[in-house]
Amino acid sequence: MSRRTPAAIPDAFLDGYAALLGEVSATGRALGRPEREALRDLGERAAEAGYGLRELVGLYLGETRRLWGTLPGVARAAGVAERARTGDALLGAVEAAVSALGEGHERATRLAVREEEAARREFIDDLLYGRSDLGRLAERAERFGLRLARAHAVAVAEGTGPYDDVHPVAGRVERELIGRFGDRDALITTKGGRLICIAASAEPALLEAFAATARSEVAGREGARRVAIGRPHSGAGGVVRSYEEALGTLELGEQLELGAPVLRAADLLVFPVLLRDRAAMADLVRSVLGPLTEARGGAEPLLETLSACAAAGYVNAEAARRLSVSVRTLSYRLERIKFLTGYDPADGLQRFTLETAALGARALGWPGTPL
Repeated sequence: MSRRTPAAIPDAFLDGYAALLGEVSATGRALGRPEREALRDLGERAAEAGYGLRELVGLYLGETRRLWGTLPGVARAAGVAERARTGDALLGAVEAAVSALGEGHERATRLAVREEEAARREFIDDLLYGRSDLGRLAERAERFGLRLARAHAVAVAEGTGPYDDVHPVAGRVERELIGRFGDRDALITTKGGRLICIAASAEPALLEAFAATARSEVAGREGARRVAIGRPHSGAGGVVRSYEEALGTLELGEQLELGAPVLRAADLLVFPVLLRDRAAMADLVRSVLGPLTEARGGAEPLLETLSACAAAGYVNAEAARRLSVSVRTLSYRLERIKFLTGYDPADGLQRFTLETAALGARALGWPGTPL
């Protein structure tokens, strides 16, 4: 609902008010239920027409002041006591009238907010699932601050618990970003228990700030534990694609046990390629790493050793530190990997094969999950 200036409120919203005050001043009676309900309807109509409650109340108080001296009960009141009774009855009527107007106005406002929230939720569902006509979707997007002719990217934050639109973290993150970036081509919402930021590709700093803010002290103890950022793509379909990339990146981070708190789909493009043919990857894992199951203690310690060495750039001292073992123990494990698999981690090509197989094993849940 758009708001208008106080001067634009027509006298039609004072319908019957002068007669009502005149009767109250003459009889001293309180407002009845039908009169209160009529005032509630007036308040509701005013809200639907876009007039603010403050302006509406000001209109009624101004009319009360204008009529006060002309009201029959006030004009003929003989003594102080009678004037006090009349004034008390009138003020009670004004109080009841203003209260009823406010109830009606708030009732309409709550309904409008619910309708706006429903429209926003429907738009977000259609946008992220690509279920609507793209031209119509672009028109609706402008209402919520997005211009889909641009390229957009999507960031998805996942917490320890689900997020929804009324979650305090969602509100705090949105306020922080609006305070820093103002009204940019961006939208913050929730979907599937996750916090989501859709931003134009021209605003990469906003997505980075979203990732940092969702995990920072601003978000508090309920802040996100991991954020994934999809690549920018053009059009309404591009938003869906970036959103799916961000979700896939989150899933990949879980599968591969990636420790980084912020993951970017652009940095992990190789993994979907490697995992696209699951049957081939499973065959690689069985062929290359299957013999590790014969090691004392199973394959898991040796897989962890491969991962730690890769992460440490094959600097043995750093890899040993990450594994909390001695360099001697690390060297022994590398020798066992070479002996059991036939692949030498010191050889560049064979090392790549081992690393690829180890990543595939983590993605497929091996050795815990049979291939």
